[in-house]
Formats: sequence, C-alpha cells, structure tokens
Amino acid sequence: MGLHPKIGITGLPRSGKSAVMEKVVKMIFDERGKEIIARGGDLEENPVMGGMRTEPIVENGERVGYKCINICTEDEGIIAHKNIDSRLRVLGYGIDTAELERVGVPAIINAYENCEMIVIDEIGKFAVESEVFVATVRAALEVDKPTLLALHKKSRHPLLQDIRRRDDARILEVTPVNRALLPYKIHKLIRETY
Repeated sequence: MGLHPKIGITGLPRSGKSAVMEKVVKMIFDERGKEIIARGGDLEENPVMGGMRTEPIVENGERVGYKCINICTEDEGIIAHKNIDSRLRVLGYGIDTAELERVGVPAIINAYENCEMIVIDEIGKFAVESEVFVATVRAALEVDKPTLLALHKKSRHPLLQDIRRRDDARILEVTPVNRALLPYKIHKLIRETY
C-alpha cells in the first residue's frame, strides 16, 4: 500500500463533481507551483500534475457530447457526441475510443511517469468502453502518487468496483450540503502526504 491517497470523487450527474475537481486542482497547482518555484525549481521539468479532464460540449444550451483534454498540453479530442456514427453508443452518444486513446491515454501515462500528481476526470460510462484506457488507469493506480479521480456514481464496471474496494482509496460523494467545503477537505488529505 502506498503513502499517497487515491481520492475518488463521485456524485450524481450535475452534483458539482467537476467544479470540486477543478477547485482542488487549482488549489494544489497554485500552492505546489509556488513551492517549486520558491526552491528554484522549474515547472516545465517538475510538473505538479498531469492527466486528463472531461468537459461537456454544449450547443444552444444542450449537451451534445464530451471531450477529453490533456491537462499538461491542452490537446483535446471528442470522445462522445450525438453526431458520431459509431456501433458503440452509450446514453444516445456515439463513442470514439480512438480519440480517447489518442488524447487521454498518453495524458495519464505522462502523469504517472513525470508528474507529482495524477488527475483522471472522469472514469465513466464512455471511457470504460476502451480497454486501453482501462488498462492505463489500472497502471496509474499502481504508481504511488497522489491521485484524484472522478468516478461515475452508478457504473458497475469492474474498474470502478476495484477502485472502490482499494485499501488506499477514499471515495467522497459530492452533495449540495458538502459541495462548498469538499475541495478543502480533499486538498488537506492530499497535502498531508507531501
């Protein structure tokens, strides 16, 4: 068992999971970044965090798809869209696993090889359709670095079941009551191990 926590953030759709993730990432990035620079370090050589984030694609106020973004390079790919013609369809979206593997997989590998902290937002219904992605997340979980994961609440996929069962995992659910304070709690959990 590693020294560093694997923190899973879960919650119902629109519960504010992404906002909590963003806040934690910003707090840690700002604080760690200042520390590294104060020591005379270089953030290019010592990246604080890496991995991927997922954002909805909204047209005329409606979610029409999702893209994944490499946190370090800002490279992005559309991983699910109502207009993608694919045999793989989830919740009415066509899934493009090739784009997830082009953008998300190298982002996660870069994080566990080169960064202080791994961020994977999110492990959900679209991403688990890629066996390569699932294998990459499993590899990242074997690395002893602070890891922040957004987890789909209802998924029964073996990857999510395994994460929930890990001894070094803390799964925290975002609710309207704790949404404002949760980022500070998570920040403290991660800080304790630096």
